[in-house]
Amino acid sequence: MKNIHADIITIGDELLYGQITDTNSQWISAELDKIGIRTKRKSSVSDKKEDIMEILAEAEKRSDIILITGGLGPTNDDITKKVLADYFKCELVLHEEALKDVTELFSRRGRELTELNRGQAFLPTACTYIPNRSGTAPGMWFEKNGKIFMSMPGVPYEMKDLMTQSVLPALKEYFKTPVIIHQLVKTTGIGESNLADLIKDWETQLPKVIKLAYLPSLGEVKLRLTASGENVDQLKIAINNELEKLRPIISDYIFGYTDESLEKILGDFLRSKKLTLATAESCTGGYLSHLFTSIPGSSDYFKGGIIAYHNEIKTNFLDVPEEDLLKYGAVSENAVTKMAEAVRLKMNTNIGVAVSGIAGPGGGTPEKPVGTVWMAYNDSRKTVTKKVILSTKREENIRMAAYSVLELIRKSI
Repeated sequence: MKNIHADIITIGDELLYGQITDTNSQWISAELDKIGIRTKRKSSVSDKKEDIMEILAEAEKRSDIILITGGLGPTNDDITKKVLADYFKCELVLHEEALKDVTELFSRRGRELTELNRGQAFLPTACTYIPNRSGTAPGMWFEKNGKIFMSMPGVPYEMKDLMTQSVLPALKEYFKTPVIIHQLVKTTGIGESNLADLIKDWETQLPKVIKLAYLPSLGEVKLRLTASGENVDQLKIAINNELEKLRPIISDYIFGYTDESLEKILGDFLRSKKLTLATAESCTGGYLSHLFTSIPGSSDYFKGGIIAYHNEIKTNFLDVPEEDLLKYGAVSENAVTKMAEAVRLKMNTNIGVAVSGIAGPGGGTPEKPVGTVWMAYNDSRKTVTKKVILSTKREENIRMAAYSVLELIRKSI
């Protein structure tokens, strides 16, 4: 089955100036993916006729579907309809159904239809009118040489309603689109390049129907397997077969198969085992606790934490002796070991974790450069410690240190 490709074009100077964030393209591409249509390119273009004409011509050469948002308002700076009429070499004429719809919309809202808004009902003769039930800007469907152009309002809720109710079903029917399914494999504790090296033999033997993508982000690397074809059951079997081959290779690093975060998955595990946890944080300044408490219902397993940023707090509240701090330093295996055990005992939890490091940009030494972080996991049976050296950037170190503690908890339990 032939792959169907789409271009998404957003029109408006306000997008290029950074005054408005383009959320339309992201939403549209995700919805297209669900019906087997691959987005080939996303573009933003100014409110200038020559620029819009140029990008339409480029998109027509590239894709089967060209989805356009924006520039359909009633004011003079909204020129999309006029440009589309020129592009398809036709005229703008009053469309009676569009006029009826916009008149009824104004009537429902208790407002009088102005001449400016009446202009919304003038459409290119080459288009099929697609009613916009949420606003005055019309949807316009064009067909040319087996390709579809669809112009929609830029207001997100209007566009989404029009896409959901009319455009997506019509596109699926018009193109008889293939099936596309995705499967995520979420990993942590290993970098993208090391992961790629570890699975290179498996990757080179993937069947042609399955494509692999690496999606790195802070604290994790997602592997996305994408299968496309005509039979959804066969595609699922193919992906499951590859997962069975992959798991033994990277089992130490896999923590999930959905979009759920590591803190959510850890929380669910702690709840299922009726385990509780407390944190003692220095360099992360509460960010680790924030990750846990960002999950609804986390009070089931997270009791609280101590932000021991100053050494006095480490000594007075977490029982780290002053002589140990002088001898080993606050960023040391000794310090985090005592912190983790003390917070577990004081909070009366099953697990205590601690983290202390040099976030930067200052404070580093040749022996302990910026980015040096020690962390510890403690329960009634064991203590596990780990040292990492991160970056020279403060914010990145704070976040990466917290995610490193999550990974330590995952491996320890």
